Amino acid sequence: MTLTGPTYSNAPDSLITHWEKRRAPLGFSKGENLAGLDTDLAALTTKNLADPPNPLPDNASRHRAKEHELRRELAGQSELVLLHGMTVSHLRKRSFPAHTPDLFYKIWVDHCDYLLGTLNTRWLISAAITFGEYGKTESEKSLGRELGMLFSMMKLYEFERLHSGKTPDDAFGLRRVEAELPLGMSPFSLASGGLDINLLAPLWQRATDERVMGALACALLDRLNSDQGGIFRRINAMRTKKQARIAARTKDERKE
Repeated sequence: MTLTGPTYSNAPDSLITHWEKRRAPLGFSKGENLAGLDTDLAALTTKNLADPPNPLPDNASRHRAKEHELRRELAGQSELVLLHGMTVSHLRKRSFPAHTPDLFYKIWVDHCDYLLGTLNTRWLISAAITFGEYGKTESEKSLGRELGMLFSMMKLYEFERLHSGKTPDDAFGLRRVEAELPLGMSPFSLASGGLDINLLAPLWQRATDERVMGALACALLDRLNSDQGGIFRRINAMRTKKQARIAARTKDERKE
């Protein structure tokens, strides 16, 4: 089925309205709050989360509901991992306790190595996106936003690609349909194009210069580079195959 007209009706207003609905603050009930900046973060690394709690009461606050959700998701991990998750969750909303950005930053300054060795990739990406909004420097914010865009677009594309019937590590063949790229974009040269490298190299270079979020950015890019699936791995496999085919054809022509 081919859709006509705009992809999103009444954009950008309809998109912004939908986005804003998802940004409602995680309100507190009386007596609830987010841990303060004076919290002993090191002690939290030694306290494992208890088994998932019982069902929430119907009148539970949105803050408590989110904490309940994360306690289930992160069961067996530490209280610091939970607190990190709660700071990220609050910072995605329109408003939050005033100290939340500083608390998020303090967790990364004081316990970067611990988080890199503990958090899964999903949470590392969420942390990078949070740096994009609440980093302490413009370079940090810029790097976080670009990493967020990179991994968010990858997630969309990789999800859509699953409907092709191919697994993430299964590269397409070299045959392709003759069609124009969307928006009139110029074609990508599989054998000699460097768009993938031009995307990744500047990010990696800048990551090595960042004092706080640099280790996080490098860890994400390392994971991307090591993963057996994904568009960059598949493009590289296709490029290698294409270059080998060109080399073989050139060799045959020289023999003639």
